[in-house]
Amino acid sequence: MKIIKTLKNIYYDAKNICKKDPAAKNVISTILLYPSIHAIFLHRIAHFFYNKHLFFIARLISQISRFFTGIEIHPGAKIGNRVLIDHGMGVVIGETAEIGDDCTIYHNVTLGCKVANINCKRHPTIKNNVVIGCGAKVLGNITIEDNVIIGANAVVLKDIKKDSVVVGVPGRIIN
Repeated sequence: MKIIKTLKNIYYDAKNICKKDPAAKNVISTILLYPSIHAIFLHRIAHFFYNKHLFFIARLISQISRFFTGIEIHPGAKIGNRVLIDHGMGVVIGETAEIGDDCTIYHNVTLGCKVANINCKRHPTIKNNVVIGCGAKVLGNITIEDNVIIGANAVVLKDIKKDSVVVGVPGRIIN
């Protein structure tokens, strides 16, 4: 039953990529050729082992995925459905990061931390339908609400309310 759900999720992820990316021609080629699908699929396996406290296996899968895709997702991160990591190279998603459904993340994005305390939530929470532009950095235990657009190379260090557009260093709301 779990395998069928996983296969359905891969299919829906691929359909979502086809909808958002004009370069994606069909679901089959997307499943076979897009590193976003591969990274998220392998992350789901690593996350399973992470939740079973099999940290070495989880990190091993994570590092193999990083080697092949250029996308580094810590096995502890929580990722929703239909997430697109477009182009992907250089994306880093930290251990306590949470990403909601229908988000788009472009290359060189970091969802990182500001402190090295291991006993707390250190990474951002990204809600649903958020777009994070190329090279953006979202740092710390902050929340990015629904329907936010974060511009390329923005550095976001504080909570962002829903339906906002954020640009600049440090990130500021412009709408």
